[in-house]
Amino acid sequence: MKAHQMRSPIHGLLIVDKAAGWTSHDVVAKVRRLTGQRRIGHAGTLDPMATGVLVLCLGAATRLVEYMQGHDKRYRATIRLGEVTDTYDSDGRIVERRPVPPLTQNELLAHLQKFQGIFVQQPPAYSAIKVRGTPAHRRARRGERVAPPPRRVTVHELHLLEWSPPDLSLDIWCSAGTYVRSLAHDLGQSIGCGAHLIALRRTAVGPFTLKQAITLPQLEELIAAGRWQERVLPPVEAVRDMPRIELTSEDVRAVRFGQPIPGPVAGDQTLAAGLSPEGDLVAILRFQAERGLWQPHKVLT
Repeated sequence: MKAHQMRSPIHGLLIVDKAAGWTSHDVVAKVRRLTGQRRIGHAGTLDPMATGVLVLCLGAATRLVEYMQGHDKRYRATIRLGEVTDTYDSDGRIVERRPVPPLTQNELLAHLQKFQGIFVQQPPAYSAIKVRGTPAHRRARRGERVAPPPRRVTVHELHLLEWSPPDLSLDIWCSAGTYVRSLAHDLGQSIGCGAHLIALRRTAVGPFTLKQAITLPQLEELIAAGRWQERVLPPVEAVRDMPRIELTSEDVRAVRFGQPIPGPVAGDQTLAAGLSPEGDLVAILRFQAERGLWQPHKVLT
């Protein structure tokens, strides 16, 4: 079946294993062409050089992207010591070379220890963070000196997987907004020889892992077989960590008309996923403590 024949909207999540060299926007555009689905967005970008988990939201699920932005991420990163680039990764220009000191594994682990826990990180100049309304990377490419505002990040776990000088591989579990490129650069500064990121694979976004992910060639094969929709997760998976309220048929009708409904007492402005008797996500509800009712916040169906 060709893409132009498939116009019925599909609502849910598609977990893609992004290949190197593709932007997140490229992937969205390709999936849009392949599937014939018009409404597709992504929940968190990946740099072109990076591979791995990219969560796509289809149809009504695009309205749930904001609830997925705060997910922790997991990466496998390969860092090369002794070379500094302007972008902090291998896509950039080498601006400095220094000899790599002889490091034992224990000495390397001592440096890595500095980058675990909660700390303030300086994002790279070549990033999508806006500085005075313009993405930092655009200013940097114009030759401007750019310093995006530092941000507080959390690295929950940092494991050394391999040390084969001058390269090392890490398994990193970190908060949303953490730049692994900056971590690589800062590690090089800590050691004193400089460093940059040469490979990055995202292995998980929140609860979504590579086991659920599909490559674009695999997606094309499934489309040809008329089976690609089997890989679409229901929209409720986007808010699986949110409290759930089971709605009656009468509740569903009221919510769809924007009317508040009774339900369990919660803290003021608490969000919850309202599910139909069949288990489908109907709406995101917000508790109004003053009235003791759940007000529809976003209605999906």
